[in-house]
This record gives sequence, C-alpha cells and structure tokens, in this order.
Amino acid sequence: MKVKICGITNLEDARAAIEAGAGLLGFNFYRQSARYIEPEMARSIVAHIRSDGRVPQLVGVFVNSPLLEVQMIVREVDLDLAQLHGDESIEMLAQVCGFKAVRPQSLDEAEHQAKKYAVKSEPALLIDAYRTGEYGGTGQVGDWSLAAQIARRYPILLAGGLTPENVAAAIRQVQPWGVDVASGVESAPGKKDAAKMRVFVANAKSSTDAARSRHMRCSAPVNG
Repeated sequence: MKVKICGITNLEDARAAIEAGAGLLGFNFYRQSARYIEPEMARSIVAHIRSDGRVPQLVGVFVNSPLLEVQMIVREVDLDLAQLHGDESIEMLAQVCGFKAVRPQSLDEAEHQAKKYAVKSEPALLIDAYRTGEYGGTGQVGDWSLAAQIARRYPILLAGGLTPENVAAAIRQVQPWGVDVASGVESAPGKKDAAKMRVFVANAKSSTDAARSRHMRCSAPVNG
C-alpha cells in the first residue's frame, strides 16, 4: 500500500514523512492553498532529501497552472511526477509525466472521468472528495463506495478526509493502490505532526497484504 503525504512545506516534515514510511511526498504549488510552497524552497528540500539517500517519489501538485510553468517547476525542483488537481485538459495531461486528480459527485461522473483521464501507470488517477469551489485539502471525507467502484478497474490514489483513525477502514472498503493525506496528519495547516504520520502509515500498511513496491512509469492516458 502506497502512502502519499501531501502539503510538505519544510525539510523537517519531509524527513519525518520519509522516516514514517511514506512512498510519495507532495509539494503544493497552488498559491491559494494553506500548504503552498515556493518552488525555490521545494527545490532546497528536494536537494536535501535526495542527498540523504532515502528518496520517495516526489510529486508537484498544480491547480490550473499553465503547461510551461508546470514543466519548468517539475524540472527545476527535480520532481518525479505532476499531479494536475484543477480543471486541466486531457491534452495537457498528455504533455506531462503524472496523473490527474478528480472530484466526482456521482458514479456516472467518476466513471466518465476515469475513462477520460486515467493513465496506464500507477497511480492512474487520484479520487478526492467533492466540495463546491474547492480543489482539495478540505479535510472532507469522500464517497468511499464510489471510489471503490473505480478502484476495481484502475490503480487509484484515494484522498479526502483521511486520518490515522479512518484510513484502515477506507482501504478495506475501497482497495486503492494508495492513499493520500494532508490535513489528517497535521498539527496546523502546513505543519505536519510526526506522530500522526507514523500512525497513519502504520495503519495504512497493516490494513492490507497487497503492498506494492513498483515506481510509476510514465505513459499516455487511456483514451476510450
């Protein structure tokens, strides 16, 4: 079970997340987010953790950023993947190494979005909770039954209101490829709690025997 800890804003939290066992770290480049990080700071953090030798996959989170900006930040910060968390097009997704986040309100919408945006890699898609006017990070729990239907056909990252207390139940119901957490392991917006991260990762990994160790390989979206 892959665990992505998102909204990293400082080196201390990055190292604590890695020590806890996170397989992916997320850096949020959406300026309206409480977890926004300047690319220069992210680059410094990435350089330090790469020099430490224990490096998870490093993901940049973008919301409606121009393609050239996404490509530049991914390259200059030295990230592995881009997570497109806004209203980006399938054409834009095809030009980055990464995956799309969606916030479906119904199963029909979820199936349509998965068919449109899922890539042939892992994760194929991130499914987050829907909240009007928000692009994630709200702490609102998503629709697990809806996500479970999509997880049967695609390796998804499950996000939305996950905490150390509910992550095991979410995994049992949804059976995702991985789980994504931000606010659920924080002491304050943008500041992670090391103890919460350790418990979250332990509960996530102990909830399933289907641990996966492969890193994502970039490929084109699945169209049709």
